[in-house]
Amino acid sequence: MSRDRNLSARIVRCPCCGKGVRYDHTNPFRPFCSQRCKTMDVAAWAEESYRIPAKESAPSDYETEERESD
Repeated sequence: MSRDRNLSARIVRCPCCGKGVRYDHTNPFRPFCSQRCKTMDVAAWAEESYRIPAKESAPSDYETEERESD
């Protein structure tokens, strides 16, 4: 039975390098292909390379008062 599960394992792309990798319990680095790619992803988070774009909002009353007092 476990052999059938291994044959039907889902193949996904490594988020770091794009290589096709098995997404199942046999891949200890999933969804990455290797420890290297996993480490590179953690480093990108630590360097704040991943950002979510934010919409500029109108200044609050507090910010407006601060600017006027300068």
